[in-house]
Amino acid sequence: MAGEGSSSSRSLGDQSAAAPSRYESQKRRDWNTFGQYLKNQRPPVPLSQCNSSHVLEFLRYLDQFGKTKVHLQGCMFYGQPEPPAPCTCPLRQAWGSLDALIGRLRAAYEENGGSPESNPFASGAIRVYLREVKECQAKARGIPYKKKKKKTSPSGGKGDDESSSSLPFS
Repeated sequence: MAGEGSSSSRSLGDQSAAAPSRYESQKRRDWNTFGQYLKNQRPPVPLSQCNSSHVLEFLRYLDQFGKTKVHLQGCMFYGQPEPPAPCTCPLRQAWGSLDALIGRLRAAYEENGGSPESNPFASGAIRVYLREVKECQAKARGIPYKKKKKKTSPSGGKGDDESSSSLPFS
């Protein structure tokens, strides 16, 4: 009977190795997408020569697939969280989606042999870009992003689940 227990625990281990978490699957998918983006550049960009400029171009490229309406300053709905009618303003990637994407790519870069010191996803230029996107989208939609306050009492749970919305890269 001891053999049965070891075989069942082995099969459980095999399952977890065969079925990575949603985060790990998404990280691999994002990494492969970014690698394909670099290969499609003319001329192709080897990963060893990738820098923050390539990452910024990639983020701007992704905007064309976005689903978040970002009103332009001249739009009569600029600053309104729920405009009463449609407009021609562009759809963009939401700031939270880009922020999560950069987090996954930053981790994937280092897991694939890149050094933390040369990680293009961790550069100051990327942080500045994400901050600007966040501020621009907050103004355009009339919804301020508030910093989450750190909980001081142990009675609080994990907080609200607003930040766990599904991402367009899923």
